[in-house]
Amino acid sequence: MPAPHTQEALTVRVFVQRFSATRRGARLARRLAVHRLDVWDVPYGSPASEAVALVVAELAANAVLHGRVPGRDFELRLRCDRAAGAVRVEVSDTHPGRPEPADPDQEAEQAGEAEGGRGLLLVEAVAVRWGVQERTGPGKTVWAECVLPTSS
Repeated sequence: MPAPHTQEALTVRVFVQRFSATRRGARLARRLAVHRLDVWDVPYGSPASEAVALVVAELAANAVLHGRVPGRDFELRLRCDRAAGAVRVEVSDTHPGRPEPADPDQEAEQAGEAEGGRGLLLVEAVAVRWGVQERTGPGKTVWAECVLPTSS
């Protein structure tokens, strides 16, 4: 008699949604991201949820403010991998320009003068790693990975 076939528990979950390239779309992306994490047993207000919320807020704001192409949306993709202990956030837009973080030394000299430019520094501070990659079609994908506490 053959041994029963066992399956491993599902440890990777993915959420993908397109949003209008507006401030409202960016806000909705952040709210849906933390809601989806809560559904995946990453509670609201936890350090992982807060880190992902900040990353989504900053990357979505960049997609809306700097990556917006009229008539085109941006896409949010969340990949929650419990086994790896990480949540990967990807925001894709259709603008070809690649984002660069502000120079922290230059930021200190110009404190109070600039209204923006610090978003990627925040992402860099809360994410384990981040980067930019090409995507199929026009534009790019900006991604960041945040630590997810592993289940004991």
